[in-house]
Amino acid sequence: MFGIVRPCSHRLGEGLRTQWMAHLCGLCLALRGDHGQFARVVTNYDGLLVSVLTEAQAERATEWRRTAGPCPLRGMRTASVAQGEGARLAAAVSLVLASAKVRDHVADGDGLLARRPVALAARRVATSWGRAGARTGSDVGFDTSVLVDAVDRQPGIEALAEPGTPLPAVTEPTETATAAAFAHTAVLAGRPANAAPLAEAGRLFGRLAHLLDAVEDQVADAASGAWNPLTATGTSLAEARRLADDALHGVRLALSEVDFVDGRLAHLLLVHELRRSVDRAFGTVPVCATLPHSRLRSSGGTPMPGPYGQPPQGGNPYAGNGGNPFAGGGGAGGPGGFGGVPAPQPPRRRGFWAGCGMFWLLCCTCRLCCAKEYEGPWSRKKREGCCRDCDDCCDACDCCDC
Repeated sequence: MFGIVRPCSHRLGEGLRTQWMAHLCGLCLALRGDHGQFARVVTNYDGLLVSVLTEAQAERATEWRRTAGPCPLRGMRTASVAQGEGARLAAAVSLVLASAKVRDHVADGDGLLARRPVALAARRVATSWGRAGARTGSDVGFDTSVLVDAVDRQPGIEALAEPGTPLPAVTEPTETATAAAFAHTAVLAGRPANAAPLAEAGRLFGRLAHLLDAVEDQVADAASGAWNPLTATGTSLAEARRLADDALHGVRLALSEVDFVDGRLAHLLLVHELRRSVDRAFGTVPVCATLPHSRLRSSGGTPMPGPYGQPPQGGNPYAGNGGNPFAGGGGAGGPGGFGGVPAPQPPRRRGFWAGCGMFWLLCCTCRLCCAKEYEGPWSRKKREGCCRDCDDCCDACDCCDC
């Protein structure tokens, strides 16, 4: 699951969260339905925006939803998921761009792709995805050649970049690709007048996607010697932030000109959550988005005390010779516990592979951050999601006209 727009469920609310999951699952199932199980690995958070925009402009109809069967990532529950041309367009765009990303990694010899057999297999997968995306795009009237052309032009533009080159000149291919995808949602929804403002919103979204990726990877790219647009053009972080803020403002203005039937989810993702993505990339995300509410830091920079104040300075009052009066081990209550009642046993740890499986299940269902309580993947101890009580980060939301 890659992408820059990654909303947390406590900010979406139940209704919008259900809609968002419907589009995410709809994209995943559209990939599987048209291109097989393996194609589902290109499911991404940004790709579902295409499906969201298509449905936001269209009149409500029953054929936009269907009931999907149980899925492990939904806790083996059924769900209402998005279907139709919006989901298929999202699948086509995701496949073509994932194909380009794999080819780029092969060309750079990243990681395992530096090995010839692995690179050969990856190149075949990328070619297959590119053809599959082109077929699906053609089925919904979208010419994916604009995406392929944008990707093919990127290396040449990067080779010419030097200190002083405007950063938007480097991000232009990405802007062109996302503008075309956003604009085609107006065609699918039967609202051609929306194409121009959506193209502008898509262009600026593409700039942000490229820019935030560069900001997040700059340190790692410098360490590995990889090419980075900020370093290559000599763009400072302050200038990058200015460009990001301008793009955010432009997306908001462009969306205000779009005629939506129900644009609540699109507005939340492309205005509010996109702003949070920028804050996260530049390190200005509210602290409560990364720490449990009970451990928020005070103004002095130290963890706030719990409901009963700081623990005694002398340590555990039940430690030492006296021992815990309620524990076993020869106390008056007899062996094993208090009053002869066996002490509760700690939960048995999961094995390594079982814990890995549970960890990915918790990640993909967002329980690690949003659940009121979840079971640790290996330890099986009860834990709290880090955003479960994160009310403060919603108070600063710029609730414009939504």
